[in-house]
Amino acid sequence: MSKRPERMAPPEVYYNETEAKKYTQSSRMIDIQVQMCERAIELLLLPEDKSCLLLDIGCGSGLSGSVLEDQGHLWIGVDISSSMLEVANDRETNGDLILGDMGQGLPFKAGAFDGAVSISALQWLCYANKTSHNPTKRLYCFFSTLFACLSRSARAVLQFYPENSEQVELITAQATKAGFFGGVVVDFPNSTKAKKMFLVLMTGGAAPLPKALGTETENRQTVANSKREYIKKARGNSLKKSRDWIIEKKERRRRQGQEVRADTKYTGRKRSGRF
Repeated sequence: MSKRPERMAPPEVYYNETEAKKYTQSSRMIDIQVQMCERAIELLLLPEDKSCLLLDIGCGSGLSGSVLEDQGHLWIGVDISSSMLEVANDRETNGDLILGDMGQGLPFKAGAFDGAVSISALQWLCYANKTSHNPTKRLYCFFSTLFACLSRSARAVLQFYPENSEQVELITAQATKAGFFGGVVVDFPNSTKAKKMFLVLMTGGAAPLPKALGTETENRQTVANSKREYIKKARGNSLKKSRDWIIEKKERRRRQGQEVRADTKYTGRKRSGRF
């Protein structure tokens, strides 16, 4: 069994330039990231046909941000790894990127976000990478500032990989202490490979938790249809800057209420470089 990354080095050290590049070169990693972010957005229960401002915690190289963009949302990302953020910058993501340690709190004004997502980041707070680190205090600092920066009808959905049940209890206890309602949704609980855990947090009072996905035959067609496009974009293949890519990006911005030039037969056409 391979050693958990959380036990190998602090996240800002572990996710160096080499590890950061893996996230835009491995189609398997991209596929998993896309599916988990799609599911996180589904669990947010956002209003339909509305562009929301979302927070991506542990945004990494911007893979989740690409999913948020493609669903018509604006986003701001926070990550502790400068190497990951450099890759996100190189990919020209539309989100604003902030270098920061979520264990020290989130630096945003009250009620700023309509929702928050996080993929594979939360469990890092359960480990003390420095003598000054206290996991309980860092988790509470994170959850209390997350609660503050969400609107009072917003949700946060954080996918995470706990090492044991004690970590789950530690995380949920600090989230509750910070004011959140909610709990853990476990998709495919009987599958070693497909099992995924999502902490679904609510700010506006107690509500029933969303139904977990329970079988391999659950319809995931929307993810299957779109994942190839995400993979091409994330890996920087020829799709980027193509006519289809440009038209899709313009359409996203129209949905967000931004002013965009009309499409013409010249949209996306390469210039010859001659006059």
